[in-house]
Amino acid sequence: MTVVAFDFDGTLSDSEMTVLLGERIDVADEMADITERAMNDEIGYAESLRSRAALLEGLPHAEVTAAYDEVRLRDGAADLLETLNEAGVTTAILTGGFERGVQAALEREGVTVDHIVSNRLPFDSDGEALTGDAEGPLIEGTKDDALEDLATAVGVTLEETVAVGDGANDLPMLRVAGLAIGFDPKPAVEPHCDVVVTSMAGVREELERAGVLE
Repeated sequence: MTVVAFDFDGTLSDSEMTVLLGERIDVADEMADITERAMNDEIGYAESLRSRAALLEGLPHAEVTAAYDEVRLRDGAADLLETLNEAGVTTAILTGGFERGVQAALEREGVTVDHIVSNRLPFDSDGEALTGDAEGPLIEGTKDDALEDLATAVGVTLEETVAVGDGANDLPMLRVAGLAIGFDPKPAVEPHCDVVVTSMAGVREELERAGVLE
């Protein structure tokens, strides 16, 4: 048994949640610029996430729900997750994105993962609009710690884990995983990947090559 941990935005999904939310309040271009700078390791992830969350202050609950409903898994992702689950592999999503968007995408495809470690965008006391804040374990916390916690819980070593990601905030888990798969990684990330792929079929091939899947 092992743990395969995926990033979400840009990896399992070709959606970018903060941009989808930003489109609802006409700040998508600013969102995309901040996201790109963070993924290329030009600014810290915590700073970037808080900056993006602040742009969303006042976004109504209905608009947030509509944005999350647009989040999609990329082609082949649901099938790969289902195959891993059937093989008894522990599956995890470690994302600086938001749990409600992840869950919406998984539910749409009728697939599950064993663990989701993610952040949240809180609503005001009336539950009517976003506060402009962000909460969660992967703002200041990093994905290497989250991956280590999962490995310990499952009873495997970090050397037995697999991490799949594309951006700078994935670097901590890519550096400590036994197999680091870069999914069309950003230039600052690629040197830290053991292998690079551009499709879910490519991820499957690497997992088969590593003996994680038959």
